[in-house]
Amino acid sequence: MVLADCSSTSSPAPVAPAPTPRQFVVHHPHVPAGSVRQNPNVYAAADSLQLDKAVADIPKRVYVPNNLADTVDVIDPISYKVIGHFSVGRSPQHITPSWDLQRLYVDNTSGNTLTVIDPRNGQPTGLIPVADPYNLYFTPDGTKAIVVAERQRRLIFCDTRTWQTIKSVPVRWRGLDHLDFSADGRYLLASTEFSGELVRVDTVSMAVTGEMPVGGLPVDVRLGPDGSVFFVANQSRNGVSVIDPVHLREIAFISTGRGAHGLYVSRDAKSLYVSNRGEGTISVVDFATRRVSGTWKVGGSPDMLQLSPDGRQLWASNRYNATISVIDTATGQLLHVIRVGPGPHGLSYFPEPGRHSLGHNGIYR
Repeated sequence: MVLADCSSTSSPAPVAPAPTPRQFVVHHPHVPAGSVRQNPNVYAAADSLQLDKAVADIPKRVYVPNNLADTVDVIDPISYKVIGHFSVGRSPQHITPSWDLQRLYVDNTSGNTLTVIDPRNGQPTGLIPVADPYNLYFTPDGTKAIVVAERQRRLIFCDTRTWQTIKSVPVRWRGLDHLDFSADGRYLLASTEFSGELVRVDTVSMAVTGEMPVGGLPVDVRLGPDGSVFFVANQSRNGVSVIDPVHLREIAFISTGRGAHGLYVSRDAKSLYVSNRGEGTISVVDFATRRVSGTWKVGGSPDMLQLSPDGRQLWASNRYNATISVIDTATGQLLHVIRVGPGPHGLSYFPEPGRHSLGHNGIYR
């Protein structure tokens, strides 16, 4: 079996130019009607400062997968202390909240397993055998889990109750990485980091319906609040692409900083936080203007991002520094630096507002 791998933990790649124009490939040009209709805010349920009653009794914790140590650190966000530590499978990449917000999964890529965590006590409860889980997502209706098998170059659709494979969808590009879903959940847009391509996949037929080049090293993907466009961080183009998912074209590019990597939507859904891993900064992009409204110098090597439930703190894993940074979202000031294990990657602050989780390290709607 070919195993998945994480993005290289070496220094960020040099600046890459925009993609060389070529014909976009659209295998099935029809996109389901209404799938990109404009919505007031697809993140409305996650904008609330109130937690869903299903998670009201769960203690707030920050879970950090230490990719180079095969461990997870558990942080109390009130004291900023590491209060738990346990071993998991090989090469843990992200901590993924389940669709129903009742469990956490550690994506053990090289271990071919998911470690299940009970968030009520912060302890592992078992293992689920899954091939090559670099990343993990859930369709918005909660019926399918999607395992991002990076090295196998495929998306594996599984039944969320049994974890049996429904369909395995091959993707011809290298570095299958991150994704997000359309407003109605009928399709997803995925990045292929090492090929500079984006791939659109129908979640009903479970088939590739189109692909397009963006060049560079595309990483994190996030649907815009009105549901009309996707934002894609690009590590070597040093910014964020704005993508029209129907016609599969880049309609704008926002320069942010060296090594643009992780994305997170502000609690009021007015801003997009972008971690610039190569220069130790966080850019704040205004959704309305699609311009950078501020850049925070926070140091470290910020990778994946999470917000506190009240939206006042942004938490970032520093991939090359074995630390977690806590940043004040009102001022951009660095509040705390917390020492964790080597290679911290897709941390998860849990629980968060929202009706359900779409996966990754915590995307809520």
